[in-house]
Order: sequence, then structure tokens, then C-alpha cells
Amino acid sequence: MMKTKKKFIVLAAIVAILILLIIWIAYGNTDLEIYKYNVKSEDIPSEFDNFRIVQISDLHNAEFGENNEKLLLMLKQADADIIAITGDMIDSRNTGVDVAISFAQKAVNIAPVYYVNGNHESRVLGEYEKLKQGLTDAGVTILENSSADITIGDETISLIGINDPTFRMELVDDTMEQNIAHQLEDVIPDNDNYKVLLAHRPEYFDVYAGNVDLVLSGHAHGGQFRIPFIGGLVAPGQGFFPEYYEGSHIKENTEMIVSRGIGNSIIPFRINNKPEIIVVELTKIAD
Repeated sequence: MMKTKKKFIVLAAIVAILILLIIWIAYGNTDLEIYKYNVKSEDIPSEFDNFRIVQISDLHNAEFGENNEKLLLMLKQADADIIAITGDMIDSRNTGVDVAISFAQKAVNIAPVYYVNGNHESRVLGEYEKLKQGLTDAGVTILENSSADITIGDETISLIGINDPTFRMELVDDTMEQNIAHQLEDVIPDNDNYKVLLAHRPEYFDVYAGNVDLVLSGHAHGGQFRIPFIGGLVAPGQGFFPEYYEGSHIKENTEMIVSRGIGNSIIPFRINNKPEIIVVELTKIAD
């Protein structure tokens, strides 16, 4: 009788722990947070001091609240001057184009929206065309190997967007690095403007570095499972224990900020890795 009672207690404890673990994981996947970075440079124009870029990455058709009400409210609270979406707005396994377009239609009422594609868009080209049309109709600026100038007063910064390299797989290039390098050569404007690059993949930071001032990226999903004192476990394109899975990185006078993203894809959940909205505030420092 005592043995049976002990077994029941142990079993009940295991079940309770599993239930708590499931609740903790579920909460961690829906508890969207805002994370702020202050980017300082003497090259930032004075008119852009305190300029705010709010970054959304890897939405993967995720919805936070009905019709993304929670996400949109947090975007308003972030006080964006512009909103930058850095790829994988849809998921190739569940395209949900209408969800993405509905979000964009509301986001443009908060601030001007700029968008670059990711690898998931390249896998569903028919749906991607529908997405592009919907985004264009909503007033989103799509940067496909192109740039857009943003001017305040008499000063200007350049916002640059490159396609995910999987859009160019006919391969005139031997490697993804060459692919991206050629895209950058073609698209970076020949001017002295402060340059912000929107590029989905952080693993090619070596290629971006030295060509622009600031890079906003995503793709790595925060390493999916974050291990305390170690960091992200795995990221697409980087494998296990990736170097660029979140945060700020600096190389050759270029700063890259990697978003943990918002949604999930083939791995349907995160552990110890909350979805995030990135707020980048530019700060002019003395020459």
C-alpha cells in the first residue's frame, strides 16, 4: 500500500512538473517584448539624432492577439519613425498571405514601413507575388536589391535592402557569399549618406561589414533554445551554437543588430527565448 502511494506521489509530481513546463514554454512563446538598442556614431546626421527604427523580423504568420492587436499596440508604444521588416513575413509551410497583408495595412498607419524578403518567401514564389502586391497596395516600400532615401530637413540617410540569396540560385555565383557581395555592389548608393542595410541573414556579416554603417537582420530565431550562460543552441545557416543569433555585433565600423524574431517555423516553439520587437535609436555623437 505504501509503495503504491509513493508511486502515485512521484507520478503526480512528474505530471505537475510537465504541466508547469508546458505553461512556461507557452508563455515564453507569446510574451512579446520590446528590446532597445542605442546606436551611436559621428556619421549619423544631426537631423536623425534620436531617430527610431522599429524592427520586426521572422513573423512567420504569427498572430499576437486577434488580428495582431497586441503586436500593433506595442508598435505604437515603440514610437517608431519607420518600421523595418527583415524577412520571413510568411512561412513556406503555412503561407497565410492574408494575415501578413492585414498586419501591414494596419502597421502603415503607425509609421512608414520598409520590407525585405527572406528565405521562406523564396520557396513560395506564387504566394510571394501575392504578398508583394498586397504590401504595395498597403503602402509598404519593398526593397528588392534597391535603396530608398529618407530625408529630414536638408539631411538624408539611405535605407538599403537586398534579396535573400536563395532568390538567385541560377547561380552565376559559386557561393552565397559571392551572391550577396554582388548584390551589395549593385545596390549600395555611391554617396556619403549614413547607410542602413536590411538583410535577412546575419551569418554573412563578414560580407556586410565595411560596406554600410548599420545592418538589421533576423533569420536565426534567437538560437531557438537559449541555454543559460551558453546562448542559442541552433540557427539556420549557422548550425549549432551560432555566433549571430541575437544582439549587437561590430566589425569594420559596421554594427549589426540581430533580432530574435517573432514567430516560429519548422521548430514550432522556443525555449528561454522570448519573441521580440527591436527598437533602434540613432544617436549623433560629436565629430
